[in-house]
Amino acid sequence: MRRNMQAMMVAAALALGTGATGCAVLDGQQSAGAYVSDAQITAKVKAKFVEDPVVSAMRLNVDTLNGVVQVSGFAKSAEEERRALALARGVEGVKSVRDAIQVQPAAK
Repeated sequence: MRRNMQAMMVAAALALGTGATGCAVLDGQQSAGAYVSDAQITAKVKAKFVEDPVVSAMRLNVDTLNGVVQVSGFAKSAEEERRALALARGVEGVKSVRDAIQVQPAAK
């Protein structure tokens, strides 16, 4: 049940996020075809996060431009950070991954 809710939240975030990042196409930073490919990469990375028991798809953000993926947000541990970056690197079409994750252990 929790995973289904997370999947729905990620899908909603992706739907909203693709509208906001569409400005890169209008600004001439990339072609429409590259934009679609970047959106697919972002969606695949987020889907991997949702499926993974270690990574929180809700606390991490994914942005892709020309095949370069930036993962940002807050991880609960260095293990979660490493796992998220490894998952992103494993997605087809990813040229490189930039780490903008801050490790912030849960408050006790």
